[in-house]
Amino acid sequence: IDIALWKFETSRYYVTIIDAPGHRDFIKNMITGTSQADCAVLIVAAGTGEFEAGISKNGQTREHALLAFTLGVKQLIVGVNKMDSSEPPYSESRYEEIKKEVSSYIKKIGYNPAAVAFVPISG
Repeated sequence: IDIALWKFETSRYYVTIIDAPGHRDFIKNMITGTSQADCAVLIVAAGTGEFEAGISKNGQTREHALLAFTLGVKQLIVGVNKMDSSEPPYSESRYEEIKKEVSSYIKKIGYNPAAVAFVPISG
């Protein structure tokens, strides 16, 4: 699995979207893509057990956020994915719990949580 690129232009910007794999086996590819980025979208699974695994001490959510910051990505967006898998589905309290925990962690590594957009998504 490699990184994928999409390019487009707006009236003000040239945009390149780099889709880097999140799977642990492809961390080198993730680093390659992230090292070229100005902004990162960190996808966090909301499913019970999935979020807890990702935010745990050796979890990929922590690893990817730390790598992004270390590689110089100063702007971060967090997509809270699989909101349909939360218990109950589309739970606002689950979303707020995830937002609070991720905010706490990203603050520790150097991001300003107030400047990070959190977006509940599904799909």
